[in-house]
Amino acid sequence: MARIKLDSFDHAILRIMAVDGRLSVTELATRIGLTKSPTQTRLRRLEEQGVIQGYRALIDPHQIGMAHIAFVEVKLSDTREAALQSFNAAARTVPEIEECHLIAGAFDYLLKVRSRDIAAYRQVLAEHISGLPHVTSTSTHVVMEAVKETGAQPVF
Repeated sequence: MARIKLDSFDHAILRIMAVDGRLSVTELATRIGLTKSPTQTRLRRLEEQGVIQGYRALIDPHQIGMAHIAFVEVKLSDTREAALQSFNAAARTVPEIEECHLIAGAFDYLLKVRSRDIAAYRQVLAEHISGLPHVTSTSTHVVMEAVKETGAQPVF
């Protein structure tokens, strides 16, 4: 996949939109030093090219009772491509799995799992994660405090 060439205005748009995706085009234009029309054209191009993949609300997990976080190391019995694809597809269906990463190292996947509390996590582990295709073992690391959770923030 070819990288898209971005100039300093594109980078500025991305930095600003990563922090405030609801910003009006007029305000965005003011902040980057262009007029509204070229800013809107650039924003549309970044969306069409898939650089900006979408917009979403950041929800406070404490407010909705989903503040418990666990990181789960997962080892598979089979790491051939078909097995990985099977695991990937199944992991995507578990709503409590917030992130799923294929890892190079002592285990195969690292999952970020969000639940109501430790009892709810235990149920997710037993009923969903342990039953994912090719899982042979898991190891859980419970988060005591989320010090920084910002999502993808561009550093450029």
